[in-house]
Amino acid sequence: MDYRDYVERLRRWESRATIGQYGEVTEHGRPFPLLCVTTPGARELVVTAGFHGEEPAGPLTLLEHLGEVIDEARAHDVALRVFPCVNPSGFEGGHRYNASGEQPNNDFLRYELTPGTVVDEVGEGQPFHAWQPFYGSPKETLALHRELERHAPPRGALDLHQDAWVKAKCFYAYHFGAAEPYRALVKQSLAHAKVAVHLAVHNLLRTDRWGLIVHHDGSNSDWFHRRGVPHVAVLETTTRTDLVACHAINLVWIRGMIRLVAEP
Repeated sequence: MDYRDYVERLRRWESRATIGQYGEVTEHGRPFPLLCVTTPGARELVVTAGFHGEEPAGPLTLLEHLGEVIDEARAHDVALRVFPCVNPSGFEGGHRYNASGEQPNNDFLRYELTPGTVVDEVGEGQPFHAWQPFYGSPKETLALHRELERHAPPRGALDLHQDAWVKAKCFYAYHFGAAEPYRALVKQSLAHAKVAVHLAVHNLLRTDRWGLIVHHDGSNSDWFHRRGVPHVAVLETTTRTDLVACHAINLVWIRGMIRLVAEP
C-alpha cells in the first residue's frame, strides 16, 4: 500500500481521535510523516506497530479497526497513544527495513553486565550492573523513542509484530511480568489460529506450553518494563496466517490490554 493512501485512510478517524505528527523522515527525497493517534482517558495504553515493513498486519489492523479500539478504550476510560506505522517506507515497500536499508529494530536500551561490558539483551534472570537508554538507532526508532520520552510511563504497552520465518499459521507472544493475564489472551485467540508452543524462535529461545516467552531484548517493550510499566507484551502472528485471523488476534490482545490497563 502506498503510505500516502494509508495516511489518507487513517485520517478518516479524526472525528473520533486526535491524529498528530511526531516527526518526519525522508527517503529518496520524499517525506514520510510519522503519525500518532491519541484519545483521552484515566490510564494510558501505548500501542506500536509496523517496526518491520514486511509485517503489515499490525498497521492494517489499526487502520481498519481503529474505531472498535477507540470504543473499547472509552468504555473503560483508558487513554490511547497509538503509533500505527513506525517504519512507513518499509511498510510501503514491503521490506523489513526502511528504504535506506537502515534497521528500525526496536532498539531502545543497552545493558551493562559489569562496568564496561555492554550488551543489547539479557536472558530472564541474568544479572546485570545497570541499563541505559540507547540513542544510536535509525531515524524512525529514534523519533519514536524521543516522542515516548516526552510522556510519563503509561499503564500498559503492546507492540504488534509478525514472524516471517515460522512456516505455519500460528501466533505467540513475549510478555513481561506475571504470565496469567496473557495466558487468558492466548485462550481467547485460539478461536482464530493455533498457538506456537515449544517453538524455537529468536536466538533459539523457545516458547512455553502457552506460546509465551520472557526475554529482555532491549526493545521498546523491554524499555517500558524497565521504566516500571506494569503491563507489557509483544504479540507475534506469523505472516503465513491469513490477514483476517491476524486482525482478530490483534484485536483480542488490544482489547485485553485495555482491560488490564483499566484495572485499579
